[in-house]
Amino acid sequence: MLKIFFSAEDVARITVLSEPDPIWEIVLSLFRLRGRHLDPALSAWRAAALAELRRPHLSRSDPTGPGGDCPGAPRPDLSRQLGFLFALLPVSGYFADFLTPSEAVGTDLDASLEAIRSTPAQLLRLDIDLLAASNPLPSTTAGLARGDTAVMTALTDTMRAYHDAVLAPMWTRVTSAFEAERTRLGRAALDGGVAGLLGSLSPLMSWHDGALHVTYPVDQELHLDGRGLVLVPSYFCWRYPVTLRDPDRRPVLVYPIARPSGWVAPDGTELDPCVQLGALLGRNRAAVLVAVGGGCSTSELARRVGVSIAAASQHATVLRNAGLLMSLRHRHTMVHTLTPLGQAMLHRG
Repeated sequence: MLKIFFSAEDVARITVLSEPDPIWEIVLSLFRLRGRHLDPALSAWRAAALAELRRPHLSRSDPTGPGGDCPGAPRPDLSRQLGFLFALLPVSGYFADFLTPSEAVGTDLDASLEAIRSTPAQLLRLDIDLLAASNPLPSTTAGLARGDTAVMTALTDTMRAYHDAVLAPMWTRVTSAFEAERTRLGRAALDGGVAGLLGSLSPLMSWHDGALHVTYPVDQELHLDGRGLVLVPSYFCWRYPVTLRDPDRRPVLVYPIARPSGWVAPDGTELDPCVQLGALLGRNRAAVLVAVGGGCSTSELARRVGVSIAAASQHATVLRNAGLLMSLRHRHTMVHTLTPLGQAMLHRG
């Protein structure tokens, strides 16, 4: 059991991430990739991810890529490159805190990878010593413990390559589930305040006596001491919430969110909601509907879908005129949310 103790100041400083955290999703998806115990909803994803990791790809540094003037150098089997990373992520027990820097939670992938590369050597040594106490580590971790620049760069390059190959193609799905959870939390907070928000995290957590009691594989206490708590809903977290071992780091609590069962077909294959709605709305417009999730601005929508701001605005206008979106101006920003009809269409897929 993990007990998180709140002061009145901590209660006022509870926050929820506005977007999925790429580093936590990388780390937790790697556990799901090789874990013996797997959520059945991820079985099709795991099979596809393993096949993708074994397939040769052009290196990220190659400027041309498919259709370019030169073929570029194929990258090695990424599944082999992940071996070093797996050593830092044992299937049970402690895994290296520095791989999920708390100061970078809520930032983009580039900023998070830079935070990992910039980890102070003393923190690296502490993490490596804790890991080595219960797990045999490869000799290359000696360079990691020293903060060797080449080793740290190779590590973060592998994390980037894994993200691009396995997570980026499904990021819209991750974002949609995340936005649905934020909407649920928002409604719980509006209906019941902070107690309603924390109480809505059951059955994995319960809120009473000024503390959040979290189902956890070991006994641990976390005293927030006025620092507040960052809630990190995660698509790839499963069974238990996760927090950092070091109590001096920024307090975060990562917990599993529901993955809609409608995205898994009877034969076990995953359904992409963009594909299912694409036949009706068109691929780009379906992607916009999915990306809106619990609400976003036009610029956020453009970034999530990968289109220009003008194109995102045009698609949002069409969907709004069809009664699927509602758009409200907040200061200088237009914020889009799904209407009940839009939510029903999205969830029916």
